[in-house]
Amino acid sequence: MAGAVEARARNASVRARIAIYLEAIKFEHSIFALPFAVLAAFLVAGGVPAWRPFLWIVVAMVSARTLAMAANRLIDAEIDARNPRTAKRALPAGLLGKRDMALYMGIAAAPFGLAVSQLDGLAWYLSPVVVAVLVGYPYLKRFTWLSHLGLGIVYLIVPPATSIAITGEIPAWSVLMGLAGMFWVAGFDLIYATADVKVDREQGLHSIPARFGIAAALRLSRAFHFATAVLLAAATPT
Repeated sequence: MAGAVEARARNASVRARIAIYLEAIKFEHSIFALPFAVLAAFLVAGGVPAWRPFLWIVVAMVSARTLAMAANRLIDAEIDARNPRTAKRALPAGLLGKRDMALYMGIAAAPFGLAVSQLDGLAWYLSPVVVAVLVGYPYLKRFTWLSHLGLGIVYLIVPPATSIAITGEIPAWSVLMGLAGMFWVAGFDLIYATADVKVDREQGLHSIPARFGIAAALRLSRAFHFATAVLLAAATPT
């Protein structure tokens, strides 16, 4: 009986830790990483894509986003701890340790590598570039107020990468769609950054709201989202 109780306690502890991790990286937000990849896959196929590459693309996208968010939380742990808005996140609150988050990064990297290995060979050779972008963009706010576009570059590469994964080629429309994705997420990141203007200035971090003010950031966000609509309209396969 005691052994069964201990086993249930261990299982509950494991489930609780997994739940904390999934909340830390906002796993449910993975859905926002998929639209440009899914749309690109349908356009590359000229209709419904074959299920096998489509499945591996979805696995690659979800695992890549998981890797990126875990890296972001790990890299920004000290910054988050000094920000009242983010101080309750898992790492600064002590609910997870840095080793835990690094382990989760490695766990996420495994399905990403497996998925990419099942796609076009060029996708495999270019995958380190993708990982470098995913892990590198959190550092940008330490150096430049263009960091929002750094996050956008993550989405810029999604449609071309999807096309490469299926055909090994980069058509012009996929680049236009990628640019649309870049401005789409950068526009939202501008809005998100308005909540941290005071803290960013105090910590010497760089953002457009901190550099130019909230009103200017919101105007630029609208311009970015207008550019998204224009670029999506232009991204028509020939």
